[in-house]
Amino acid sequence: MTKAFEFADFVDEFQVPFVYFDHQEGYWNDQGDYIEEQELPVAMSGIILPLSENDLKYTEAGTFSQKEKKIYTTVPLQEGRKVEYKGDMYTIQSFKDYSEYADVYIYLMRWREK
Repeated sequence: MTKAFEFADFVDEFQVPFVYFDHQEGYWNDQGDYIEEQELPVAMSGIILPLSENDLKYTEAGTFSQKEKKIYTTVPLQEGRKVEYKGDMYTIQSFKDYSEYADVYIYLMRWREK
């Protein structure tokens, strides 16, 4: 079954760059040294928008403010991970699941102090 709404081309056309901080668990290397867990910056792109009036209302993740953003990507992100956009840091706060209807992932990002 195909998706009812295909937004991937729209994301490709209006995308902006951002940095997503993926997480690597700690591990033992070949020399027997333990490598601590770390955040790995990954250059990505997507559409980043201010929140709408509906988004600014109370949600499961709490009340949002004008500093928070919405992000549309063609690849899944993990809640709780950090994103840097235009020098500001955000945390992926919640996922709006439209996966049955569209080919993009929509997340709300909470602004955070650096």
